Amino acid sequence: MTATVRFDDQLSKKLEELAAKFHKSKSDVIRDAIAFYVQSVEEAQHKRMLEAVEKVKEADKKEYDLLEGTLDDGLER
Repeated sequence: MTATVRFDDQLSKKLEELAAKFHKSKSDVIRDAIAFYVQSVEEAQHKRMLEAVEKVKEADKKEYDLLEGTLDDGLER
């Protein structure tokens, strides 16, 4: 796929500096930046999902403990 991207002067200069510093083409630097961004977004989504699962587990545990308390009528099991 080919894409055309327009940069302001400051970003264009940074891109050229990075390309020179790492001995890469500007296209390679852009590809690397996009790949890094995608990975960061996916990792952040995964982290948020794990945090949500933990919150649900905690809420379920509290509900379970409350339910167990109401079922405890003093009879041995």
